[in-house]
Formats: sequence, structure tokens, C-alpha cells
Amino acid sequence: MTDLYFSIIITVYNTPDEVIEFLNSLTTQTDLNFDVIVVEDSLQAPCKKVCEQYAGKLNIAYYFVPPSGRSEKRNFAMQHAQGNYFIIFDTDCIVPPRYFEIVRKKLTSDYVDCYGGPDNADQSFSNTQKAINFAMTSLMTTGGIRGNTYKVEKFFPRSFNMGMSKQVFETVGGFRNVIGEDLDLSIRIKNAGFRVMLFKDAFVFHKRKLDLKKFLKQVTTFGKARVLLSRLHPGSLKLIHLFPACFALGNVALLLLSLILFNPLPLLPIGIFVLALFLESLFKNKKINIALMSILTSYIQLFGYGFGFLSEWITKKASKVTQEELYG
Repeated sequence: MTDLYFSIIITVYNTPDEVIEFLNSLTTQTDLNFDVIVVEDSLQAPCKKVCEQYAGKLNIAYYFVPPSGRSEKRNFAMQHAQGNYFIIFDTDCIVPPRYFEIVRKKLTSDYVDCYGGPDNADQSFSNTQKAINFAMTSLMTTGGIRGNTYKVEKFFPRSFNMGMSKQVFETVGGFRNVIGEDLDLSIRIKNAGFRVMLFKDAFVFHKRKLDLKKFLKQVTTFGKARVLLSRLHPGSLKLIHLFPACFALGNVALLLLSLILFNPLPLLPIGIFVLALFLESLFKNKKINIALMSILTSYIQLFGYGFGFLSEWITKKASKVTQEELYG
């Protein structure tokens, strides 16, 4: 293995405030042996001047490109990167000070060509951000896929916190312009025979700047993406991916049954699940108001993902468009 030099990849779209927080977190790293590639395609709220402010603190390169998708911008960044190992983040992430030190040690002791890390909520986050983070990382909602409890051998890195070697990029070809592009890439990396690993200690603080309406839209898209990926990659769909759709339908069925029978007893399983959500969030976040909000965000996550999954399964709308673009 040659000496590791990291290239940090971020793409920007009208979020200069996020870029400031993100770059600030990079300046505090205990390992500064990396360069930063920033690619932007909108001048509505540009971040070029922000990047220029960090020129003396970081080895940073800023590129403005014609309007394009997130996948194209990430691929452009990797094509212009100096490093031999690319690390991709979302701009709403804050990177803890020892992140690159931890990653370098892990790659040096047990090298892998691709890794992913979990996300977490910092104490400074708003109550809504903490509740959304709970919904996205709880074992009861996502199976812990985005947290640090998911089985390592079944882990697929997400692009909010994902690293891969230059060889992977040159072999697999980078991101494709599909919904769920990060999972699509992770599947292709594994199918190409590269070793993939979860680095539990290499977490980021994911400062999702979402209101509940935007969160619903996001998780609905995630549900649609899972069906699309199952068609692009036969065999990738697992039983756990059906849980949100079954959960949503089951909750509706229990509610209707209770109304038909004029009996609250069918609602007992829902009550038990809600109580379990409340207690888990209370244990993690130590606040009753966040625990109560976590019930709402968890139901948004499960219902949004579930009905997005069912919608795409029935209509095949996104799948048809994507397959036409990819395969003609």
C-alpha cells in the first residue's frame, strides 16, 4: 500500500453557511494531510469567497461547473483531486477533530478500498435535528443501517460519510445519476470485488437542516430509491427493506380494525411500539420533548419510506426513466 493522501470531496448548492461550518471542522483536525475539492454549480448563493477565506488554512481548490447533478459534480471533483483516497461528505456534516487520524490508523492497520462511517447528533443541534437523527439511526426505524449497530458484513456506505480509493473510482466509474446514487455505487463496488468496511469510530455530526415537510419528502425519495436499486441490482432487496412498507400498511390496518370494531384493543401493538420509541429516544437524548418529537419523526420516516417504496413498486415511474437514461 502506498502512502495515503486524502482528498476531501464536497459538492455545494446554495449553502455557503453550511460550507463555513464544514470547513471550520476541517481546520481542527489532528491529521491535516489532505486536500479539499469544492464543486459548485449555482451562483444564487455562491461559496467561492468562503473557500478563499480558508486558502491559508487548508489545501483547498474551488471549481464552478455548469448546472449538473450531484453525481456529476462528485465525479468531477474526484477527477481533479490530488489524493489517492477520496473521502466524500455532505456539506451539512461537521467532522470531529480526530476523524482523519482514526481513518488513517484503520486503513494503515487493515486496508480496505472502501469504507463508510455512521452519523450522529452533536449536543449543539436543535431538538428537531436530534429527533430526525434518532429516526434515521434507531434500530427500530432503519435497523441501525445509518448508525453503528448494523451488521458490518451487510453495510453499504452512504455518501454523507464515505471513503474510497482512487483505484475504486477508476475501476467502477464513480457515481451514476440515479436516485440512491450512493447505494448504487456501494453495490457496484462490492460486485467488483473490492473490500468494504464500516468504521464505527469514524462518525460525523450530521446537521440536517430539514423541517418535517422536507424530511418527509427526503425519506419518500429513499423509499423509491430502494425499489429502483432492486431493479438495477437484482438480489439486492432484503427483507429488512420491506419493513417500512409493512409497518405503514399494518398501522393503517390496525387503525381501521379498531374503528370497525369500536374497540381500542387492536391499537395495543401501536401503543407498545410508540412507548418503545419514546423510551429509546429518552435514553439517548435525555430529554422528554425530544423523545416525544422522536415518535413523530420516526413515524414520518417509516410512513414516508414505506409509501415511497409502495408507490415506486406499483408505478415503476423512476425505474423506467432511469433505465432508459442508463441503458437507452
